[in-house]
Order: sequence, then C-alpha cells, then structure tokens
Amino acid sequence: MLQNRRIFLRNSALAMAGTGTLPLWLERAAKGAETAGRRRKILVAIFQRGAADGLNIVVPHGDPQYYAMRPTIAIPRPSVATPAESAIDLDGYFGLNPALAPLRPFWQQQQLAIIHATGSPDPTRSHFDAQDYMESGTPGLKSTEGGWLNRALPAQSDNKSPVRAVSLGPNLARAMRGPNSAVAIESLSAFTVRDGAAAKAMESMYGMTGDQVLGGTGKDAFQAMSLLDSLRKTPYKPAAGVTYPKGKLGPSMQQIAQLIKADVGLEVAFADIGGWDHHLNEVGQKVSLGPLATVLTEFGASLAAFAQDLGDRMEDVVVVTMSEFGRTAKENGNRGTDHGHGNVMFALGGPVRGGKVYGQWPGLAKEQLYEARDLAVTTDFRDVLSEAVASHLGNTNIAGVFPGYTGSADRFRGFLKA
Repeated sequence: MLQNRRIFLRNSALAMAGTGTLPLWLERAAKGAETAGRRRKILVAIFQRGAADGLNIVVPHGDPQYYAMRPTIAIPRPSVATPAESAIDLDGYFGLNPALAPLRPFWQQQQLAIIHATGSPDPTRSHFDAQDYMESGTPGLKSTEGGWLNRALPAQSDNKSPVRAVSLGPNLARAMRGPNSAVAIESLSAFTVRDGAAAKAMESMYGMTGDQVLGGTGKDAFQAMSLLDSLRKTPYKPAAGVTYPKGKLGPSMQQIAQLIKADVGLEVAFADIGGWDHHLNEVGQKVSLGPLATVLTEFGASLAAFAQDLGDRMEDVVVVTMSEFGRTAKENGNRGTDHGHGNVMFALGGPVRGGKVYGQWPGLAKEQLYEARDLAVTTDFRDVLSEAVASHLGNTNIAGVFPGYTGSADRFRGFLKA
C-alpha cells in the first residue's frame, strides 16, 4: 500500500518549553533551505467547490440560445451604459461576468487564458464523487491512492525544501496526498513553535525509529515547522497598493504569495473556495448583487491581488482553476441552475499565452447539449492540467500523474508559451 507522508500543521502546531539551545531539527531545516533559496517554477491549483456555473462566469453572449434558456438569470450582453450589470466583452463572442472586472487587465496583458467547455468524462453529478475524481486525477475510479498535484512534482529534483508542496487549509487536500511530503497550513500568522528540551526529545524519538516513513515524516515536520515559524516572525506586507479580500481564498492566496517571495522552495500549492452551488436565486435583481456575484467578487479580487502582489515573480507562476462540474444550460424554476456537466477553467501567469478563449465551443442548441440539458465537455480537464504539469513544471510523465489517461502533447490546448 502506498504510504502517505503527510504533515498537518495547524494553529499553534507545537508549543515547546524553551531552554535557549538550538535543536538539531533547526540545523537540518537551515541546510534544507540552502537548496530551496532560488527561484523555481510554481503551479498553483484553485478548486471552486460546489460546481461553479461556467456559463455565467464566462458568458457566451454571442450564442442566442444562452439567452433563450436563461430568461431571468443570463448576464446581459456587453453594454457601455451599464458596465457593472453586463458582461465584459473579451472577443466579440465571450465575456467575463462583471464581478470579474479585476481580471480584465490580465486578459489585456495576455496573462489570463480561458479554456471553455472543460470537464470530466465521468457523468456523475455527485459533488463528493466528482471532486474526488478530479482531485485524484482519475475520473470514475475511487480506489486511486494519492492526488494528481502530489504526483505532479518532478521526481528528479534537487529541491529538499520541507515546504515544497503546500495545501492551504486545516486538512491536506485530496489532490496533495501521496508519496511526496506535503504540508497543510491553516494560518501562517497563527503558527508558533518554541524550541527547547521537548524539541530535542521529539527529534531523538523520530531519529531513532526504524520506521522509514515515520522517521521521514518526523524530519519533514520539524523542518517545515522551523521555516514556517521564521516566516511568521516577519510580518508580511503585500506590494504597495495591494489588498487581499477577506474570506477564505484571499488570505490563502496571500500566504502562497508570502511563501513564493520568501524563496523557501515552494513548487506546488493548493487552495479552494466554496459557495458555488446555486440552485436558488443565482443572480439577484441586479447582476452585481446576487449570490454568484458575491463569490465571484472574492474569487476575482483574490486572483488579481495575488498577481499584482507578485509582480514580475508571476513569470515563474501558473495558476489554474477548476470546479467539479458545471451547471444546467437552462435555468430552473427557482432562478437558479442544477448540476450539469461542462464548465470553464482559467489559467493565469507570466508563462500563459493569454487574451484568448481556448477549446472547442460545442454550442447550446438542444442537439448540441450533453444529455439535452448541459454544456458538453470538449476538453478533458486532464488535458489542461497535463499541459501545466509538463510544460511548466517539467514533469513529462503524464501517465504517472494521471493513471489510465492516454494524454500527450497533441492534446494540449496551447495556452502556455513554448
């Protein structure tokens, strides 16, 4: 059985009585940081939990069927007169939801790409199953051990950093579980470690164990804790003029930015944001005031703040977004949408060939819909993630990252620069 080497670091993960001496695990952490202190390629994955409505996020305002099927919740066509209540035109056919206005500059600077009609080939409409399939990277298969983002880490690497892979939140995300060490962080600012006799005792205990997995995990834990504690002691200040939104995603993206700027060896990071399951009143009486607009405002502002905060460091970073499945093309009787199929993914970063909507648009006519009700999937989500893993992280073992998937470069959509 595959052994998961996982570390769960939460608020006040360890409180040790201090004696003023320096334990061995701090020395080891310093040595590990020697190979971490250089710029690396970084992949950040964001999960929109709850099945986001891709049709109201990136609006096909050029498709008349969109407005016919959504008479009360469709996002109005682009309008100079009412920009806050209408789609932001991208290419004459697609437009951004107005709540995503902070992302428009990145589209114009060709750092933001959109891949539409994406999703899983598995037909499930169960949130739990679909999220599990997407995070494991194996649609339709529940027995997969570990997650795609853990397997995405290049096998041949000089990176010995204990924070090479970080999951934001109280628990390690499914996508981050696996043989490579990964750290779950709920809050850098609340994290505390005090060294001393207790640290020495624990160091000795882990060092003497005959269990290689346990010993390795203990060593990784001590090293990670020392690095995170040192970061906590230096208050983080985002770049001038940048304010991260409150909520869950904003603070998570700020902490990822802090780790990147600290050059501690981060290579992959995972964050999520819920609140996308809009069966009822998805769009308010005004587009800018509905439940979808609320979560999109946090989503867009968080991504924009992250990119602005990192500045030229975004040349090393690619952010990809995903949700377990889309929503019905036709609105329901409660001014909402139900569980669907096809969706939309974003890619943001300096290596992105942005300013373009990628993928094959299947159309919204009845004969073009999946099961006569949903946006069809024309791009497997693994096509998108594989391109990020291979072209950005440099891990070309796609079959190893996504078991059972026959992906190759000819399936890439080309949203990353060569």
